[in-house]
Amino acid sequence: MRHNKLLVLLTLSVFLVVLSCGNTEKNQPVVEAPPAAFPVAQIQSKTVTGYTDYPATIEGIVNSDVRAKTSGYIEKVFVDEGQKVRKGQVLFKLETQSLSQDAGAAKARVNVAQVEVDKLIPLVEKNIISPVQLETAKANLAQAKANLSGVSANIGYATIKSPIDGYVGAINFREGALISQSDARPLTTVSEIDQVYAFFSFNEAQYIDHLQRSEGKTKAERIKNSPDLSLILANGKMYSEKGRIQTSTGQINQNTGTIQIRAAFNNPNEILTNGNSGKIRFPIEYKDAIVVPQSATFEQQGNIMIFKLVEGNKVSTSILKVKGTVDNLYVVESGLDAKDKIIISGVGKLRNGMIISPQETSFEEAITPVATLFRN
Repeated sequence: MRHNKLLVLLTLSVFLVVLSCGNTEKNQPVVEAPPAAFPVAQIQSKTVTGYTDYPATIEGIVNSDVRAKTSGYIEKVFVDEGQKVRKGQVLFKLETQSLSQDAGAAKARVNVAQVEVDKLIPLVEKNIISPVQLETAKANLAQAKANLSGVSANIGYATIKSPIDGYVGAINFREGALISQSDARPLTTVSEIDQVYAFFSFNEAQYIDHLQRSEGKTKAERIKNSPDLSLILANGKMYSEKGRIQTSTGQINQNTGTIQIRAAFNNPNEILTNGNSGKIRFPIEYKDAIVVPQSATFEQQGNIMIFKLVEGNKVSTSILKVKGTVDNLYVVESGLDAKDKIIISGVGKLRNGMIISPQETSFEEAITPVATLFRN
């Protein structure tokens, strides 16, 4: 009996202890964690310049094919490939032995025709023969002289001269080769490279954007107001001279959807030559534009998104329409204005409507690229 009483008292004690602990836990207040801290910055307008590269081909400002005006064997080549020549300098000489023989025969026919005319003139004056015979003889003389003139011209054509000042390209025919006016390939090409052309292409949208950005009422005025261009050479180095757009084809190629642009570069050191390749670096200036660091954005369903700080320290997503990229920045067309504050980093941890503890950061610091510490 005494054992049962002890068991009841022990059970009652345990129950009272448990009940007391439960009441203590209920009476303790619940402490919530403070909002997480995120860096935010006030949007500012900036003037920035971006660059787009376009593949380009280089040509001499004048490329003149040198062709024969008569048929014959090459007797002598007076220049070598890459040589600088002057206008009128002899490049090739054709064999003229057969032409000289033809010239001798043509001259003899002129002499015979002249004798015939001289013989008939006094006879016509004395009314011994009809004037028709004299006119026929004069016509024969004119024909003989024309033949002689043609042969003489061919002899002159046998000496082939440079049509311009420039540099000799590939020489396609050497001594002993038979050439004619109908040859598909020229003897050579002489290129003037004091100035060169760089040809590159815009697609239709790029061309329209360029025209709309450039000031002027006409195409000529817009070209005149186009920015200076840079040329990246095939070795990756920047060419020392700046170039300017001169003209465009004016029509969109229906097969490629592009329009060809021609820019001119001075070539005082003769670094560029006909056939070079490179890249045109085209600058695009965005004046007083809203820019944001790309690190502050994220993609969602194909849209570029950003978190803005709104009332109550809440974050709200906004879809950005981007009109350009400059280094680590997006140039914003819509989705933000200068009054907005944006969350600079840690956007992967945010959710729409989330309350944060904003940490003010200067905009200049926010858009400064992070230096690369390690390189491969």
